[in-house]
Amino acid sequence: MPSPKKPSGSAGATDRKFAAAVAKHQAGDLAAAEAGYRAILAAQPRHVASLCNLGVLLRATGRAVDAVACYLSAIAASPSHPPAYENLGNALIELGELAAAEAAFRKATMLAPRSAEAFLGLGNARHRQGRLDAAMADYERALALQPGHPQALLNAAAILQSTGRLPAAAGIYRQLIAAHPRFAKAYCNLGAVLEPLGELGEAAKVLETAMALQPNYAAAMMNVGTVLQVGGDVAAALAVLRRALAIAPEPRIHSNLLMYLNYRPDVGDAAIAAEHREWDRLYARPVAPDPPVARPSDPARHLRIGFVSADFRTHSVSYFLEPLLAHRDRAAAEIFLYSDVAAPDATSERLAALADHLVPILGHSDDAVAARVQADGIDILVDLAGHSGANRLMLFARKPAPVQASWLGYPNTTGLAAMDFRITDSIADPPSADALHSETLIRLADGFLCYQPPADAPAVAPLPALAARQITFGSFNNLAKVTPEVVRCWAAILGAVPGSRLILKSHSFADAGTSERYRGLFAASGIAAERLDLLPRILATDGHLAAYHRIDIGLDPFPYNGTTTSCEALWMGVPVMTLAGTRHAGRVGASLLSRLGLDALVATDEAEYVATAARLAGDLPGLAALRGGLRERMRRSKLCDAAGFAREMEGAFLRMWQSRIKP
Repeated sequence: MPSPKKPSGSAGATDRKFAAAVAKHQAGDLAAAEAGYRAILAAQPRHVASLCNLGVLLRATGRAVDAVACYLSAIAASPSHPPAYENLGNALIELGELAAAEAAFRKATMLAPRSAEAFLGLGNARHRQGRLDAAMADYERALALQPGHPQALLNAAAILQSTGRLPAAAGIYRQLIAAHPRFAKAYCNLGAVLEPLGELGEAAKVLETAMALQPNYAAAMMNVGTVLQVGGDVAAALAVLRRALAIAPEPRIHSNLLMYLNYRPDVGDAAIAAEHREWDRLYARPVAPDPPVARPSDPARHLRIGFVSADFRTHSVSYFLEPLLAHRDRAAAEIFLYSDVAAPDATSERLAALADHLVPILGHSDDAVAARVQADGIDILVDLAGHSGANRLMLFARKPAPVQASWLGYPNTTGLAAMDFRITDSIADPPSADALHSETLIRLADGFLCYQPPADAPAVAPLPALAARQITFGSFNNLAKVTPEVVRCWAAILGAVPGSRLILKSHSFADAGTSERYRGLFAASGIAAERLDLLPRILATDGHLAAYHRIDIGLDPFPYNGTTTSCEALWMGVPVMTLAGTRHAGRVGASLLSRLGLDALVATDEAEYVATAARLAGDLPGLAALRGGLRERMRRSKLCDAAGFAREMEGAFLRMWQSRIKP
């Protein structure tokens, strides 16, 4: 805020009043400061410094709309006052009016081309719009004007982080920490970068520093939970998230907790459902529209369907969405993709070409996106994330479309009263699942997934056991699914098949401490480390799929099965055994295998799971024959029938629409 000027001449009284208001403002006595600024403005409505400071105060107390009015009045009084434009831009960003914010900051940079803050603000406005290259250029300009500017460095690193340039992001965060060793947010963000790099031990250390510098730092606690989860210690992750929620009851932290509950075998289905409904009560209900969006009455209208996701890119979600978009009947519906993608790639371009409209929503507020959905006349809005990752469930809480459905990206109910339907099938969600959902379940007859095999997959290799003369089991699932209960069961399988080995692959095994922990878990169940191969991430270009050439039998974890990992294994000729549980996450394996006619690979309890593994391992000719025919079996199955799947989904969307409209 501006510093008080020395009293001089006839303006002395006003200057003294302004100085007194600033002193109150700086001391935190906001009510007195506001009264002081308003008293000056009552007498001098064009007093620019008071208008700007009052705007700062109003924005800080949650009155951004009123702050904008103050800044506009300041600009009207002094059109060449750069701080007014900078403050206006910051308030407009807060309101989600990003184009207007960009215009304000552009004016500030023209008036003050040496202002690092003006270029920082311009970068922030572009960053929020998803224009990352332009934002990075603005941050670099700010840093050229003010080298070492902590916020510009932080935001530049965030762009590198969101676009997958993790080592470069880590370098900037370390630079920040070196210059500002008490900058807690830099430690927090560095921890979030080190986790996907597999440096879990180092990530935990820097996050501990963040929390030591800023006690009760909920964001750092959430990142600690992520580190623990990817390292396979979900119980500890849940404990940390509950601490974070007690400090900051925020939807994103709570969504992470709900996601992690799906991994736990010791939490009942009804308890998990209740936790999801509690999320709805705490966060979604307070923003629910009143009255709800009007429902059109035409049952035969040409539907406008919107899909919302941050995963319209090379990601598991796209593997199952692309077949639907590629084989849809363009006469049946008009498709909108509301994209929250930070770093679009070649897959993003393909998906955009298959849709009718691509609507970038990165950085836009839920209110702004809801208004856009309504303006687009969307009939059915489809959530592809649930409580995973960068979800937009608070958008769905606002009920911007007459019909809303959840599909694909999350293995449970959303809990939202505003979510009308969830798309599934009768194996993944048998009739007993109805009571556990806030949504009405729409069950597709031929399964809720359609898999698009990778075009560059290598050919299926011969059964490795024929040459190795030993059976190799394997799983490439993330470690949160490989719970201590799963380890004990897989150890029993290794015990039942003498000489067998187990290959596990996860990016978390790049961390020596995590690898040692899992060797210890297997050792406690009688399996020596020599029988384990713990592999870190293998990039697709480096032979991720070719790694299946080493595996004879795939093992599906429980109570959270694999999905993409199972499909990839099956495509590479590796039969996958599963243990069917009681909830969707634990029944996806059974859904996939049933569509391939491989129900014999579905066990109902651990004893049957172990016995089935031993039976398969004891019949090498049968196992070799199964491997040799598995890709063609899959190619001809409903699991890969994209055209048939598209017709069934179109029918489901039509049923949803017709069941919900007013007569």
